This record gives sequence, C-alpha cells and structure tokens, in this order.
Amino acid sequence: MSHVDFRLQPRVDIEGRLPERALGRALARWVLGHGGSEALAALAARAAVAELRGDTALPPLPADEAAALRAEPLVGDGRVRTPFVLDAEGRFYLWRNHLHEGEVAAALAARLADATPLGMDEAELAALFPGGDPATDGAQRQAVRAVGGRRLVVLTGGPGTGKTTTVLRMLLRLLRDGIAARDGIAVAAPTGKAAQRLVQSLREEGERLRDVLPAAWAEHLDALPTAHALTVHRLLGWSPSRNRYSRDAENPVDAGVVVIDEASMLDLHQLRALLAALRPGATLVLVGDADQLDPVGAGSVLMDLVAVLEARESPALVRLRHSFRAVAPLVALNEAVRGGDPDALQAALAGSEGLARSFAVEDAGALARRLRHWSDALAADGPPAPLPAGDEAGAVAATALGGLAARQLLCALRDGPFGAEAANEAIECRLRQAWGVPADLAWYPGRVVMVTRNDYGARLFNGDVGLCLRDADGRLRVWFAAAGGEGVRALPPAALPAHAPAFAITIHKAQGSEYGHVAVLLPPDPEHRILSRQLLYTGLSRAKRSVELWAPASSTLAALVRRMARAGGLAARLAALAIHSPDANRDPHDPA
Repeated sequence: MSHVDFRLQPRVDIEGRLPERALGRALARWVLGHGGSEALAALAARAAVAELRGDTALPPLPADEAAALRAEPLVGDGRVRTPFVLDAEGRFYLWRNHLHEGEVAAALAARLADATPLGMDEAELAALFPGGDPATDGAQRQAVRAVGGRRLVVLTGGPGTGKTTTVLRMLLRLLRDGIAARDGIAVAAPTGKAAQRLVQSLREEGERLRDVLPAAWAEHLDALPTAHALTVHRLLGWSPSRNRYSRDAENPVDAGVVVIDEASMLDLHQLRALLAALRPGATLVLVGDADQLDPVGAGSVLMDLVAVLEARESPALVRLRHSFRAVAPLVALNEAVRGGDPDALQAALAGSEGLARSFAVEDAGALARRLRHWSDALAADGPPAPLPAGDEAGAVAATALGGLAARQLLCALRDGPFGAEAANEAIECRLRQAWGVPADLAWYPGRVVMVTRNDYGARLFNGDVGLCLRDADGRLRVWFAAAGGEGVRALPPAALPAHAPAFAITIHKAQGSEYGHVAVLLPPDPEHRILSRQLLYTGLSRAKRSVELWAPASSTLAALVRRMARAGGLAARLAALAIHSPDANRDPHDPA
C-alpha cells in the first residue's frame, strides 16, 4: 500500500464533493495496512467523517475501549507524533487536530496573559461617543477601555449591536496610544464579501464621525485601513500551488494591530495559522457573533473562546447586547432563540404586531403556495427598466442593487425540494411568466445571482451579489457593488466567475448580511441533522424590520432546543490553562 500522510488534510467543501463514506473507507484501509486493529480502523474512519462535519475529535470513549486503544502502536497520548491521539479524557483525534488544538490554546493563553491594561480618561472616552448614552453604548465604551495594553480582545454581539463602529473607536484609541500608528493596522475577514463590508463600514462610520469628533480624535481617521478589503487567506499569504501560507513566525504579518471580523467563520486550522503569523507583541481583536453558525471547517473556536472567557468574567471579552438597528419585537425574537426558550419565542411572535409571522409549511404544496406569494411580491413592480445612457447609469444601478437588501429568502438546505436551488427554480419560473421572459433565455433584466468562488482578477468574491440590467443600448450586463464601497461596476454575463441564482440563498451564505424583510425556510423533518439553534438564530437575526418563518412547529422546536456543540477539546484545554489576567478581579467599568 502506498504511503498516506497520517496528518490527513482533506480539503472538502460544505457541498461534500468527497463522499464521507469513501474517505472513511480509505483511512480504515490505511490503518489495517499499517498494522492497526479493526477497532482502530473503525474509529479512524469515524474521526475522518467527524472532521468533515466539524468535529476536531470524537467524544470521550468508554474506559475499556480507551484502554485497549492505548496499546495500539498507531495511537499515542500526544507527546510524540503518532497518526492518532487518545487524550487523557478519552477523546480520539487525528494527529493534526490534536496538535493544532494545543497550539491554539497555548497561543491564546499567552496573549491573554501578556496584558498591561492601560487606563483611559473618562472625558476622552466620552468624546469618542458624541451624543452617546452610556445606558445604550456602555459596552462599546468598555471595549475601548479594554483594548488598551492587551494582546487579545474578543468583541461579540448580535446584528445591529454596533460591532464595527466599536472596532473603529478601538482603533482610534490604539492610534492615539501610538501602538497602531507605530506598527500599522490590518483588518480582514474570512470571506471576501465580509471583508468588503468591514472596510465599507469603517469608511462610512469614519466619514460620519469626521465632523463631530474633537480634533484630537478626528486627526487619526485618515490612518484607518479603509483602502483594501483583505480576506484572512490574503492576509496570511495563501498559496494554492504550495498549499500553505507564506506568513508565519519567521515572516509575520506586517502589523501591530490585527482585526478579524466575522470570526465565527474561522475554523481551528485558520486560527492556528493566524496566531502563528502574528508578531508576539501584536494586538489581536476577534470580532463576531458567537451565537451564529459554526464555521464550515472543523472546530468552533470563537464559541469555545467566548464560553471560557465569559465563565471567567474576563475583561478581555466584551459582549454587546443593545441593538441599534433591529426593531424591538425582532430583538425579543432573537433573544428568545438565542436562549433556546420555546415559551419566549411564542410570546415574541404573538407580541410582534405582525412584524414576525410563522407559517406552517409542512409539505410541498404548502411550500409552493408560499413561494408563489413570495414571487408575486418580487414581480409586482415589473422587470427593471433599461438604464439611462451616460453617467446616470451607475447611480440608477446602485439604487437597484441597494433595493435587493429589502427582502431575502433564506433556506436551511441547499439541495432537495426544500432547498435554495429548488426555491430559486420556482421563483425564476414565476418571474419569467410574470415578466414575459422566454424560458430559453438564461439572462434577463432583474435576474439576481451570487458569486460562489473568489476571482481576484475580476475583483469578485464568494458571496458578492449581482443584478442583471439592460443598458440603454440594449446590452445585458450584471452589476455589482465595487470593492470597498467605491460605487458600482458591471460585467457581461459571460465574464462572471462561478455563480448561482440568489433569489433564495442558504442561511450559511447569509452570515454577516442583513435584509429589511426575511423569510426563513426550514426542512419539515424535525429529525433533520441540519436543524439547530444556531441555524435558526442566524437565519432570523438577518432581518432588520420584519421576518417570516416557514416551518412546521415540530421543526421550529427541534431547531430551538438543539444547540449544536462540536466535539473537541479546545474549550477544555483553554479552561485548564492557568491564564493569568492582570485585572481579573477589577470592575470592568472602572476606568483606572
């Protein structure tokens, strides 16, 4: 049998192009071919499949089963390199996952311990929040206080709680302290779309504050990193041909302050690479909603880190709770889901004054009726008119693109009769009928698509949404918001990278986005493994003004009560480490 790298580094996307059972069988054969037992082969296959589903280890094994495995030459305790690891608690790992968990836990603990908290004058802090009220932005002020003198700060909160505006003020504080000004700032996000949103939000908030901040603060606005949107892959210098990052301890990221937005999308291996590529003295700010869906890759690093820091009441963690954008009934709805409380969810729906509605979509017929109603609302205004000639075309296209955020259908599944693909097909069929578009025309004015693969040459990224419009001369082009919020641009349909219809998208694809009105479609089978509280929360919390839930009560309840917890040992390792916090016992609101 040919040699197989026992670190096992399958790069399998969420669509499962490499069948799980085939991977499991391949690893089982490798184990048997290298002298392992049938029991070890079966466990190795389970661990490989579990990694594809997000686990970094198998849950603790029974004592007798663990004792038998410890005698296997291919299994170690993690102190020396072996293909598989059985830790002291009985968790079974592929070597790479055990190694990376240990490295991540140690690096995070070191950053938490390396803190010399710096005080901040309350008058200076208040000047950063002109017209603000500590009753609503108190946690934001706490985050600005916390970032001074720390090497790791975690900022978490739901949609509309002001995470990006808080980050901007944290950066201004670091610029004033001289740290960011001396060593530079890098901001990034796991996806190109999220990175663009981050840079655009920083630019817009900076411009809004330019005329209201005192000069001592406003002078730092031009130093904010708003020119380029970086993905984490680009920040770390990912090379597909070499299958590795160019940034590491020997060639670190050239910045003294690094901000990662949408950190809930980071998997274990990405966070490990990021921590390894930071300067020892750099400040890392992780920003995201810890209650959202876990990343596509293995691990749940932000959720694990937040849980440990919250249990310790660490001042390195700040949770934002006040929503500045969503209407009050939706805030109550999201909090009910976040807490997994069925009674609170029913109360929130009943008291929403029609802003949150539930439809019992239990079968194909009920779904078809909801999709017809949804499609008719989309079609009501007719297809978009041709764009005007000249410079006005871009402005009109920008307005039309902005209008796409008014409503969005989000599906738990991609495939199957209750998935996004089928919903898109039904919606497009209805629109074609309503607008008189021939069935054989792939492109027509009003068609909405989403890019599904990064194309740096075209400056389009996974998650970018495009709208097909007709030019004044009759040509069809697809319009996108330009990177970093710099206007709009158009490409011929044939020039687009891989893309898919986007009248309906998966909840996974909607992470980090917000829409005026949202419909969330769940599968009618309450036993479906995709249903979870994180999924339901992520879908419903995308809505800013109103929301519909398309699901039978059984599926809603199943999602609500099933909080998915990925198997692994990162949280336990972090909790076990003696993390010294210089001000762990200090009141977090004390500015001193």
